[in-house]
Amino acid sequence: MSIRHTTKARRGAAAAALGAALALAVAGCGSGDDGGKDSGSPQKSPAVRTDDEQGETEPAADSKKVIGEMKGPKNIVVSLHSAVRDSGGFVTVNGTVTNRGNLLFNPVDWRSTEVELAKSRSSVSGASLVDAKGKKRYLVLRDTDGQCLCTTGLSGLKPNESRPFFAQFPAPPKSVTEVDFQLPTMPSVSIKLSG
Repeated sequence: MSIRHTTKARRGAAAAALGAALALAVAGCGSGDDGGKDSGSPQKSPAVRTDDEQGETEPAADSKKVIGEMKGPKNIVVSLHSAVRDSGGFVTVNGTVTNRGNLLFNPVDWRSTEVELAKSRSSVSGASLVDAKGKKRYLVLRDTDGQCLCTTGLSGLKPNESRPFFAQFPAPPKSVTEVDFQLPTMPSVSIKLSG
């Protein structure tokens, strides 16, 4: 076989492989099961994208609902919107940080002092849930890279600016329905767990 025929055969095989890969990719984009819903109706997004440098996503929360509020130094207000227990054994707390002061706010005191979480800068990695009756404290979870399972990139909060945040914790026992949410430099607030 000549080099010309070999090159043509390789191109043909490459084109066939590329076509098969594209067909599989297109087929994998949809499960084909719409759950009995009208395909023309808009779907609610399960997550919102944060504007931090790591492009993390966080669970969506109803920002109109407030289950707890903390007012701290420099006129910073933390509004908590939900604390949801999921079937995987986690509690996800969603909230909003609002700078009602006149100066730029950087939450450097809100990050954890743990060496393992040093990568999670400008975050709420120092948050915790406290079960006062059970005398237990639940710290923010982390991934295998040492990043907190929480919002990062909260630095540079301008006056009158608000940003959403989330933090994930191990879930307390099912019998625990109320915990204190704590964040360094802020007063704690009692919140009810749902789910």
